[in-house]
Amino acid sequence: QVQLVESGGGLVQPGGSLRLSCAASGFTLDYYAIGWFRQAPGKEREGVSCISSSTYYADSVKGRFTISRDNAKNTVYLQMNSLKPEDTAVYYCATGRTTCTFVAGAYDYWGQGTQVTVSS
Repeated sequence: QVQLVESGGGLVQPGGSLRLSCAASGFTLDYYAIGWFRQAPGKEREGVSCISSSTYYADSVKGRFTISRDNAKNTVYLQMNSLKPEDTAVYYCATGRTTCTFVAGAYDYWGQGTQVTVSS
């Protein structure tokens, strides 16, 4: 059974950092693409970053966020630096495909999400 569990969210001040984790079970994630998405209240879910054989970032997070993968731990990380209030959202990881896309509907499996709030 494929399962994704996100963790690491929280409340942080503008300019601060957080590292999100996406722990996978039921499959070996090094063969699959893992996408990070976020959804703010009243907004559509948007792609933030993705890792497959390469890494991809939305323009809004380039230079601030870094995605990485630890195959031994079957976990993908999203290091978020220089956080802004507009980064506030529920962050989800997703999988179910081998190539990256920022189209949410293209992914089959989702975690439950972790809340990130950037506020002073």
